[in-house]
Amino acid sequence: MAEIEPLQFGKAEPGVDYRDRPAAFGIALRDGKLAMVKVTVEGQGTWFDLPGGGVDPGEDDLKAVVREFGEETGLKVRPGDLVVRARQRFRQTDGSPVNNHSGHYLAQITGADPALKIEDDHELVWFAPEEALRRLRHDSHAWAVLSWLRA
Repeated sequence: MAEIEPLQFGKAEPGVDYRDRPAAFGIALRDGKLAMVKVTVEGQGTWFDLPGGGVDPGEDDLKAVVREFGEETGLKVRPGDLVVRARQRFRQTDGSPVNNHSGHYLAQITGADPALKIEDDHELVWFAPEEALRRLRHDSHAWAVLSWLRA
């Protein structure tokens, strides 16, 4: 069976070259609510994302989910099954254009370690999945949550 091409989200700005960026995100539930990060960047505003981000060199998606969850939320997780792959064009906070090539994975919360959290502009927040769909900044994240809900 042929692999399905991931959906592409985010409108391309004319003449802008988007650097491909491997990324991984987690979908974790506690008491019926989805773990999300509220990101506040001075001069740019506030938005909501799934915990996750870029895959570092020498790292695979699953290791990236574990690391990013810790850095952004202070939560320890065990990554599970892939929910969906998707691509998302956007500009990072420094203005650089990227096209995330992301895996979105189920993640089981196994504990917390506040010492893991190093991203001061990220705050752990919890939303019912339906509310998360309305608040998520990236369409690719909403697609992943919707795909998970429908499964």
